[in-house]
Amino acid sequence: MKKYVIAVALVVVFLVFFIPLASTNPDGLEKVVQTYGAQENENLWSGLLSDYSFSSISDSYVSTLFAVIFGVLMVLLMGLLISRVVFRKPGKKAKDFF
Repeated sequence: MKKYVIAVALVVVFLVFFIPLASTNPDGLEKVVQTYGAQENENLWSGLLSDYSFSSISDSYVSTLFAVIFGVLMVLLMGLLISRVVFRKPGKKAKDFF
C-alpha cells in the first residue's frame, strides 16, 4: 500500500509543475470546428469535469489541478479494481479482496 501512496504523491507533484505547460490550443476536432465555422450544439450533459475544471473553483490553475488529480486518482482506482478482479486467485473470498 505504501508504494501506491508514493506513486500517487509523485504523480501529484509532477502535475503541479507540468499543468501550466499544457497547450491552450484546441485539439484536432475543435480546430476543425473553428477553421470551418461549424456550429456547436448545446451539450445534453456537460459531464462531471467539463473542460478539465471544477466550475465551483474560480482560480483556473487550482481548478484544473484538482480536476486532473481527481481524474488520475479515478483512473488509478479503476485500474487497481480491475486488476484485483482479473487476477484474483481462485477460491479467494470477497472479504480478502484488498
